[in-house]
Amino acid sequence: MWIPTPIYERIPQFWLLLGLLFIALGLYIGFDYEMVFFYLALGLVCIARAIWIQLLRLRYRDKKQDSGDHPADSGDTGITPIG
Repeated sequence: MWIPTPIYERIPQFWLLLGLLFIALGLYIGFDYEMVFFYLALGLVCIARAIWIQLLRLRYRDKKQDSGDHPADSGDTGITPIG
């Protein structure tokens, strides 16, 4: 499956925003509600996923840069594969 590069590049920001929204929702509804801990935990999981994706991408790009491969040399079309 192929998605455009601008969307692919924003996936970590999406997960971070989703995590912050879950945490904000959990704090907004208060600790009297039974599901608040679920919302807070889900928010932390989303934020951790955003950080993990970003770290994996940085490691891959550093490794690729060290090997001398450049996307401009390969005829990059602006579409990034998923999978």
